[in-house]
Amino acid sequence: MLEISNLALPLDAGLEGKQAEKLVRRAAARALNVPPSDIAEIRLLKRSVDARKKHDVHFVATLGVELAGGAQTEAAAIDAAANRKGAANVKAHRPYEPLRVPQVGTTPQAQNEPRPIVVGTGPAGLFCALYLARAGLRPLVVERGAAVDERMAAVDAFNAGEPLDQHTNIQYGEGGAGTFSDGKLTTNIKSPWAQHVLHLFVEAGAPEEILWQAKPHIGTDLLVDIVRNIRKQIEQAGGEVRFNTQLTALHFENGRLTQAEITRFATQPEPVTELIPASRVVLACGHSARDTFELVRDAGVHMEQKPFSVGVRIEHPQQLINRSQYGKAADHPALGAADYKLSMHLRPQKGEEQGRGVYTFCMCPGGEVVCAASEPEGVVVNGMSRFARDGQNANSAMLVGVGPEDFDGEDPLAGVKLQREMEQAAYRTAIAAGGEPYQAPAQTVGDFLAHQAGGPSKQVKPTYARGVAWCDLHECLPPFVARAMEQALPQLDRRLHGFADPQAVLTGVETRSSSPVRIVRGKNMQAQLAAVSASGCVQGEASTSLGPSAAYGQPADVALEPETGLYPCGEGAGYAGGIMSAACDGLRVASALVESLRHE
Repeated sequence: MLEISNLALPLDAGLEGKQAEKLVRRAAARALNVPPSDIAEIRLLKRSVDARKKHDVHFVATLGVELAGGAQTEAAAIDAAANRKGAANVKAHRPYEPLRVPQVGTTPQAQNEPRPIVVGTGPAGLFCALYLARAGLRPLVVERGAAVDERMAAVDAFNAGEPLDQHTNIQYGEGGAGTFSDGKLTTNIKSPWAQHVLHLFVEAGAPEEILWQAKPHIGTDLLVDIVRNIRKQIEQAGGEVRFNTQLTALHFENGRLTQAEITRFATQPEPVTELIPASRVVLACGHSARDTFELVRDAGVHMEQKPFSVGVRIEHPQQLINRSQYGKAADHPALGAADYKLSMHLRPQKGEEQGRGVYTFCMCPGGEVVCAASEPEGVVVNGMSRFARDGQNANSAMLVGVGPEDFDGEDPLAGVKLQREMEQAAYRTAIAAGGEPYQAPAQTVGDFLAHQAGGPSKQVKPTYARGVAWCDLHECLPPFVARAMEQALPQLDRRLHGFADPQAVLTGVETRSSSPVRIVRGKNMQAQLAAVSASGCVQGEASTSLGPSAAYGQPADVALEPETGLYPCGEGAGYAGGIMSAACDGLRVASALVESLRHE
């Protein structure tokens, strides 16, 4: 099969039907300089929208093409294309090679130690557990929240005004925070695991079009079934998944993990705690598991502060975004809801040594702003879209970069403190403005720039389910964040006309875009203990459960790569940012764990 890349296609080629097929066939034949009748088969491998010129919005595609003459004819077509000037590139197509998982469950090393434990069922935890299960290791997966169907009921109840369930909500439960998102499957990393993640998603029921879309997404409505199917695959391969079950302690001896304490909360009349043998634990707890971060810190695991971002959600009419991005082509049925991605670096503000980054994140075309709180008396917002992206509004996070220089103190969890202060301030600000518990503070862009509380937007109806309280967001945003937003809004509007429309709505606060900590791991993917000496033993003790006194030290000798048995993984551990990168990291960590069993 030949692969033709950088091939321009008219928008009508993205429709269904014979006419669209003819357009694609003609374009492929023209690129190969052959009659359309010589093409035996065409397969769409990749497609994106080129909207750089609003008068010429079109698709750019990569096609897989088989010629009727077979391999010899295809080789001649490649040679001819190399000697012909043209925009399209032609080469031999390399088909996808499925993921191969080594079988290690029957090895002596695997049989002589407890089965691995995976903490969390977000993308990192699910894909890690799936790999381990298929490797024959029968992983035990623990998830503090509920299974996805019970989780949806809890989220719907909170959206309708019921009290917050601190164990099951938009942050916690089967599928992780990504289940209630746009389901974006794009990433800035170039990982060899990415193609496997996409194919595993399709295997679990995702639409096959995610394999060829340049910006694939699944949508929250389809993700529900997909994460359930992945869990069933884990169980069918020998794994066990326990919901409403949280990791509550880790115990080490001589620098090596020996036991894990887990607590099941869905028991009556009291939670049930169990201490189980554990020599390998994958910590894929997600970016909001603050109590888990505390227990890891207090167990003596080396952690460090990490830059992250905070801000608000900004909502516009989806039609405004469509027109800004596609011009007169905005209503073409092949295009769907337009997205955007904006970023800039500001000049230093007064008292700063360097400027801040301001950018949009997790843009949700045709989506809604969601109630993402996970702690009492704190307001958190996020965004999600369904697969059809057919809502009236577009929303995106508008975030400002923060770093250790903005934190109070040296505690690895100082960033968590900043997040929590913002969330609680948002809760109080909305209440003070006459709002109900967990309503979100909101303000139009025009009123925000004018520093006035104002009132409802005349163009945008906020989609936050529990309702908003109109107020001045300056009252709940750190001053440096508010100043950066004020500085950035007009400049971003020059890049996307209408972004700073005075009637666009800002809803606060978004604090959970990524983890505020990093659980340091070595090249062997394992965490390091702060008090481990070069010999691999805990300094001063032969056997211990490390306590808070060891939490802030530096690893004695990173180069020796101690085998602690604790594998930090995914977004919560500070090694991913989004569904794709988290899932890739899950496979990567699982592969490292399996390799360690093969070679010990």
